[in-house]
Amino acid sequence: MPDTPPSRNIRLLVAYDGTGFSGWQRQECRTAGAGRSGPAAGNRGGVRTVQGEIEAALEKIHRHPVILTGSGRTDAGVHAAGQVANFHTDIKNMPPERFVPALNTFLPQEIRILEAAETRRDFHARFDARLRTYRYHFVCGRRALPHESRYSLQLWRHPNPELLNAYGRLLLGERDCSLFAGAGDRSASRSRYISGAVFFVEGGRLVFEISANAFLWKMVRSVAGTFLYYEERKTPPGDLAAVIASGNRGLAGPTLPPRGLFLWKVGFFREQER
Repeated sequence: MPDTPPSRNIRLLVAYDGTGFSGWQRQECRTAGAGRSGPAAGNRGGVRTVQGEIEAALEKIHRHPVILTGSGRTDAGVHAAGQVANFHTDIKNMPPERFVPALNTFLPQEIRILEAAETRRDFHARFDARLRTYRYHFVCGRRALPHESRYSLQLWRHPNPELLNAYGRLLLGERDCSLFAGAGDRSASRSRYISGAVFFVEGGRLVFEISANAFLWKMVRSVAGTFLYYEERKTPPGDLAAVIASGNRGLAGPTLPPRGLFLWKVGFFREQER
């Protein structure tokens, strides 16, 4: 490790196909006798994570471990088009944009660094994030093409977008989201501020986009599954509002599989950090 503190903070824009990964977050592990844990150990034991892969690439460039911080922890199988991460570097003479080809050289094709820029020293990808947007993609009423099946959910019917959007409006504002919390969620508070929840058609697919300051574990997949469950039963929005207010997890619809879900973009408090 370097004797002097790192002098530069680099922000990355990252995209990845999450199919073959156990989520974003590095899995700490130790090897027998070695007692080593941390960035370089992140993908040992057959556990592949996106953070672990990028940290391994950073270590090859720096020749010592480097910790990467992401804006959010996507689950196993979830993709990203706009994940944001940052790391501190002691490399002084390398232009920040050169980290893009340097990292991509060592990364698997499922992970691509799209942008790299130097940012303020105290920027933190997770704590400075004010808004996270996810998109879930659906192929409706037809068979999904081979390249679509990995990144969208097959629906053999055409849901009613007007009713789904009426459901989405029920979530806007500060909301107790206990109904949508995964069984393993450990959040101290289940209140979240949701600024948008809308369904629209794009590229021949139905897309559900939801934005919030933060999300509970598996929350987006639960919201989408619950909306589709009640929409298929033509449930009036007022009745679903009562279900949401109850916070009774047993009344939620199914939690959808991760393959159709993307972390789409992240917004930050300071305009220059978008």
